[in-house]
Amino acid sequence: MADNSTDSQPITLPPYLDLPPHLSAQKYFFVCTLTVAAWDTLVLSPRTWRLLRSHEWPALKIIYHFLRVYMPVEFTVVGVAFFDTAWTLDRCSHFYLFEPICTAILLAICSAVHVIRIHAIYERSRTVLFGMGGLLALQIIVTAISCGFYRVTPLEEGQGCIAEPKHNWVGIYWLSATLVYTASFALALQRSFKSLQIKPVTLWKLMLRDGLNLYGAIWLVNMVNMLFWFIITPTGVEDPIRTIVTSMAAVLTTSMTMRIILSVRGSLKSGGTYAVSSHSQPSRSGGTTHVISTGRNAPGVTSNPVLSIHQAPPTTYTVPLTENKEHDWVVEADGKSSVKEGKEGIFPVESPTAETGDVGVKITIDTETDYGRGGFRK
Repeated sequence: MADNSTDSQPITLPPYLDLPPHLSAQKYFFVCTLTVAAWDTLVLSPRTWRLLRSHEWPALKIIYHFLRVYMPVEFTVVGVAFFDTAWTLDRCSHFYLFEPICTAILLAICSAVHVIRIHAIYERSRTVLFGMGGLLALQIIVTAISCGFYRVTPLEEGQGCIAEPKHNWVGIYWLSATLVYTASFALALQRSFKSLQIKPVTLWKLMLRDGLNLYGAIWLVNMVNMLFWFIITPTGVEDPIRTIVTSMAAVLTTSMTMRIILSVRGSLKSGGTYAVSSHSQPSRSGGTTHVISTGRNAPGVTSNPVLSIHQAPPTTYTVPLTENKEHDWVVEADGKSSVKEGKEGIFPVESPTAETGDVGVKITIDTETDYGRGGFRK
């Protein structure tokens, strides 16, 4: 009987299909990053059009439209280099710095938005400006220096072009940006909770009103990125595990930053304004005089009644301090006494008769004063 068994030969996959686990995970994660970028571009299209039609062109508006185009273009180019199997290592050696440099520019612009906005909600405080501006300057310097310490990840032909850091300390590239977003989130929280003393609202409404969820999302994604940079250890020089979250962190940071710009109420000039001014005071009720005027008009001409509300002038009470005589209270208003003394004593002045003519309808509010106790009240 002939032996029908044949020697089993192992199936050899091409390098672009035979991927290490971490590299495969990074490719899947980058697909998610591109999906988020594309979806965000579509979702923000109506609001982008409305912002474009506004007449003013402040700094935040210019930055918004720049990020709107810059971010999708950058990661589309990076995606081509990452997934194109025809890219050689020689071509990658001339291209690998594209993503670190472009992402450094992207993060610097996003951080500038945070500096402008936080400076605005703190009512142009110089202390906030110098503090946030100093962190932004530190970020720009650190990311520029760190770009010189990247290298090509030694992958096989067709597995993609990825830049990775030469040393672990290159993670300060992302640490400097995370410091800016941490300070921004903390200052936004402090400003929001301080506003509760003036205008109390629920925490949910406070979060939506001030966009705290946007600041929190930026801070969270950058903190997760820090975990991959400084805690997770790669298995070798060809393991790109450190940079697995960097693209998603950059896309989400840009997306949430654009939404922070869109959440500004009113004009974007000088970073916009805050919902509650620190100079505002809780409203108090006071004495008012209400007059409803219904004047006569010429024949054939009609008009609607007008309600005018005026603050009543302060009332002064004069108390005679004599030992032998008992006097009534004398009330003065606008420098004129409201009582006068005659031959038979003190008599209240009669209310002046209404003048003839068109005086409208007057509403008089009488108050009763009780002086029998230690203090008086109305």
